[in-house]
Amino acid sequence: IYLDPPFNSNRAYNAIYQDETGRPLPDQIEAFCDMWALDEERERCIRHMPVLMREAGIADETVEFWRLWMNALRGSQPRLLAYLSYMVQRLVVMKGLLRPTGSIYLHCDPTASHYIKVMMDSIFGHANFRNEIIWSYRRWPAKQPNFQRMHDVILRYSASEHATWNQLYEPLAESTLKADGGKKILNVIDPNTGKRTRGKKTGEASPGAPLRDVWDLSITAKERLNYPTQKPLTLLKRIIEASSNPGEVVFDPFCGCATTLEAAQVLNRKWIGVDIAIHAIKRVVKKRLGERCRLVEGQDFTISGVPRNLEGAKDLWERDKYHFQKWAVEQVDGFVTTKKTADGGIDGRLYFGLPGEKALQSMVLEVKGGANVTIADLRALRGVLEREEAVMAGLIVMEPLPSRKAANFAQFAGEAGDMEVLGKAYARMQILSVPEILSGKCFDTPGAVGRKGQVNLALAQG
Repeated sequence: IYLDPPFNSNRAYNAIYQDETGRPLPDQIEAFCDMWALDEERERCIRHMPVLMREAGIADETVEFWRLWMNALRGSQPRLLAYLSYMVQRLVVMKGLLRPTGSIYLHCDPTASHYIKVMMDSIFGHANFRNEIIWSYRRWPAKQPNFQRMHDVILRYSASEHATWNQLYEPLAESTLKADGGKKILNVIDPNTGKRTRGKKTGEASPGAPLRDVWDLSITAKERLNYPTQKPLTLLKRIIEASSNPGEVVFDPFCGCATTLEAAQVLNRKWIGVDIAIHAIKRVVKKRLGERCRLVEGQDFTISGVPRNLEGAKDLWERDKYHFQKWAVEQVDGFVTTKKTADGGIDGRLYFGLPGEKALQSMVLEVKGGANVTIADLRALRGVLEREEAVMAGLIVMEPLPSRKAANFAQFAGEAGDMEVLGKAYARMQILSVPEILSGKCFDTPGAVGRKGQVNLALAQG
């Protein structure tokens, strides 16, 4: 397992979308949020944590330590407590997923790495701690009264003493290679004993020095996807090569722009990736899996985790109305909003460009998953359209409207008029049902950004 979770950075990220549009989207759009609050849901998870930890086989003494520590953080660092409880909740599950030969690599930064190490000592066992790897990188320096902060921390734990380990080597330094009559004398390291011996003057190959725990690696221009927390392909290849063998499974539960998946594919491993952002997964399917790895959905990998039919959509609505709204908005290539109007009438926006205009225009989106959708809902959306900085409005309903209601809705929506772009008329108010969306139908707008086709939350190969 390799995971690069949120870092408790107190930032929201939307830079991923600039590459799709050529322009950054407004601030209310998030690719993902790395901001934490000790809300009711987090408090509920914290109260349940002792049960979760005992079920995972963690000793009572450690559970009691966690209880006292969590209480101390509640008063002094509540935001940190929210973040740590989120991570513990997931790491306990990951412990159960690892084979005895498996390893877990957790990527973090110095703001919380020392807290996370205590967590992982408790969950995976201090005796199974193997490395603190420092990934050093280059970036434009910031003006601050400190040494420039340009490294991350990667904590490596094994599931047991039987963990897979393939020794990696650094290239020999030039000073180690000494020319002698056109031949080279090599200082050879025995990979089994670690002893250094002088090689013969035959130019024989040496594996080099065993790899250190400080890595200076950079993302190449060719692989860059403008994802805000993207990691170098060489970094993930190094991790996967060291702790797995060909044909084994690599899991990344925060796969983002899927560097892990590409590295696993290149190294002939099977892989599973999960992410919360549908738009991130869309880019993964197109850029990583399609263009770079030449993989075909349904043939080389599958996508799962969101509804594929009306029954699945209804089930999601009953289980979690917010996530149903989020799913519906992203299925029509919209972006979920974090800023709402006073009446809460905007669930998302669909962005598009107009000829000659620098700023992106938008269609406001509202989702109604219930069965009782009335003309009053459409009237309210018309009010939002008039008040907001938008030129179009779209209503998403669960099922197609009955004939008479559909005619009334169409008549009212038609009163909002059309918008003409390059000789084509676009209705300012439009309605789509979930079955229409699942069949591939989209709102009729001038070239919506991010329109790449339907995609899900989880990807798996093999």
